[in-house]
Amino acid sequence: MSPARSSSSTVAAVAPLIVFVLVAGMANGDRLLSVSYYDRTCPSAQHIVQSVMASKVAGEPSMAAAVLRLFFHDCFVNGCDGSVLLDGSPFFESEKDAEPNADSLRGFDVVDEIKSRLEHACPATVSCADVLALASRDAVALLGGPTWNVPLGRGDSRAADKAAAEDGLPSPGANLTALIAAFGEHGLDARDMAALSGAHTVGTARCLQYKDRVHGYNGEGGAAIDPSFAELRRQTCQAGDDAAAPFDELSPMRFDNAYYKELVARRGLLTSDQALYGCGGPLDHLVEMYSTDGEAFARDFAKAMVKMGNIPPPLGMPVEVRLNCRMVNY
Repeated sequence: MSPARSSSSTVAAVAPLIVFVLVAGMANGDRLLSVSYYDRTCPSAQHIVQSVMASKVAGEPSMAAAVLRLFFHDCFVNGCDGSVLLDGSPFFESEKDAEPNADSLRGFDVVDEIKSRLEHACPATVSCADVLALASRDAVALLGGPTWNVPLGRGDSRAADKAAAEDGLPSPGANLTALIAAFGEHGLDARDMAALSGAHTVGTARCLQYKDRVHGYNGEGGAAIDPSFAELRRQTCQAGDDAAAPFDELSPMRFDNAYYKELVARRGLLTSDQALYGCGGPLDHLVEMYSTDGEAFARDFAKAMVKMGNIPPPLGMPVEVRLNCRMVNY
């Protein structure tokens, strides 16, 4: 999956919905997160992150989806510890080279610029893991989605875990049972999963990730997909496995609830997208609600992002505040 490209006119189309979430004093492994964590040590931290993100997204709106994806892929591998940002070293392989990430993750240069400015303003203070948490919040808001208070104080891991990235990230071909299990391993329930999946209201995926869905067993996609949509995406795939298509055709670079409207219409791009709708259970009712009530989706998404952002690294894992997000401090 790689983010979609669009004109900068999409950015700042509407003021973001401000969602207040009770977040004070949340435990994160061996650390206690707090919205006010940097108020004394780096009071300009959030402004610096917002400033760089606004500039980058104005020039390349697809960067918002890229940064948001980085945060997801970080938190689902040993917690939100900035490990996805590490380059390989003689001591470990990079998560960037894991199959779900290779040649598809973007946004590292944006994180580098944010970190550089933070190091100039507040040396050795703001972690790379917190940079990702703040930047992903701002990415959503810049595309018209909600904003929320971000608990801060995460540490940066001193190693990456390529094997965990290979095994721990939800597959584009996952069914509902597998998705519920994958999210559940991190303390996220089915409602969290449904709301967080709404991040696919922006960005794109490569044909490699959706061709099985649009071809199906009979070459025509099957009953779980709108036939005209399946044909459209089969035509896209004629350009090869790297051919990109938007998750949300209705408003691909606006953070809204159109993703759920696509699911109700059986036009989910990935098998794992459409798995959220069509089984006739409680998730169907939730998807239908999100498809008609954008504010309900925004509230649940913000709450779920705070909850996901609190996924801790393993207890006792050594952490630090990296000076360079791509390498550990030696």
